[in-house]
Amino acid sequence: MTQHRRTIIDRDGASLAVTEAGGSGPAVLLLHGLAGSSRELMPTAEALVDRHRVLLFDQRGHGHSTRRPDDLSRDAFVADAVTVIERFAPDERVALVGQSMGAHTAFLLASRRPDLVSRLVMLEGHPAGSSDPQDAADLGAFFASWPLPFADVAAARAFLGDSPLSEAWIADLEQTPSGLRPRFDADVMQASITAVREPRWAEWESLAVPTTVVFAARGMFSAEQQAEPAARRPATRIQILPEGSHDAHLDAVESWIGTLREALA
Repeated sequence: MTQHRRTIIDRDGASLAVTEAGGSGPAVLLLHGLAGSSRELMPTAEALVDRHRVLLFDQRGHGHSTRRPDDLSRDAFVADAVTVIERFAPDERVALVGQSMGAHTAFLLASRRPDLVSRLVMLEGHPAGSSDPQDAADLGAFFASWPLPFADVAAARAFLGDSPLSEAWIADLEQTPSGLRPRFDADVMQASITAVREPRWAEWESLAVPTTVVFAARGMFSAEQQAEPAARRPATRIQILPEGSHDAHLDAVESWIGTLREALA
């Protein structure tokens, strides 16, 4: 396994945990989804280091970055990613790869700073947002329902289950004096995803970088929703994985990585 190096940097009062996963060649920045962290994208990173220099970071409110930042706007998430690129890949255009909320951060960055981006790959991300505010409230309620702290991994698995997504959450739990706790807070997750729910078609249609949008067979988007990004921006390439859920980077790893490597070639 490639040796990873984590660096903590500061931007506007928030600490960001950046991981250099190694490799050489064109730089790639991987962006995780809501309630995740860089850890869950390490298998993806390992699959790319033969051709790319791979960077990851825990987005604000997640992982080893600042847990309760003052600013949870989309602008703040994008500015964090810009800072990481300018610090770790100066004078280079970087390929952006994001899943779900991370895909949303990635495409907003690409639309605003095409000078920093060589290409964009989105997994289960979408510009449409949601017209139902209850969606974000339901997610917040789910995370708030976790019976914390978990006494041990077995207790966490008994509540969360043993799906690939649950295992990723469990692997990210932090050992505290009182027990195991997630590296995020429910209210921060709700506020973060509320901002993602706003439609962003103007930014989408202005994208000027090569863009591939990847959906999974059992993902969260209907066939009509899967077609809409290309209908709104005809240069968009749509790829449908034959398997996998919204978290296909965890439960359809081989299909996801094969598609990603092709998109980055």
